Amino acid sequence: MAQGAAPAKVADTAKGKALVDAKGMTLYTFDRDSAGKSNCNGTCAQNWPPLLAGANAKASGDWSLVKRDDGSMQWAYKGKPLYTWVKDTKPGDVTGDGVNNIWHIAAP
Repeated sequence: MAQGAAPAKVADTAKGKALVDAKGMTLYTFDRDSAGKSNCNGTCAQNWPPLLAGANAKASGDWSLVKRDDGSMQWAYKGKPLYTWVKDTKPGDVTGDGVNNIWHIAAP
């Protein structure tokens, strides 16, 4: 990722504006995460792949980095770690919104 570039962009979805990754896939937040800490590991992270940050990623503005249990770094927006959802198959899909009432579209 280019230095200074945001790790995600804003796109229009069926449920309004959402943060999306470089491939245009909708990003989500998890209610069970605490500020600056991901609580989605193991099977959870297989279903909700974290938005991982590169080795030389730098926090900037509303964007921060959280260290995952496995030692990898994950992007967070306004303190909330970000994830994609395995059941979203194409850009603009929002099938993860509202899953178990604890997953929500990451709004810009």
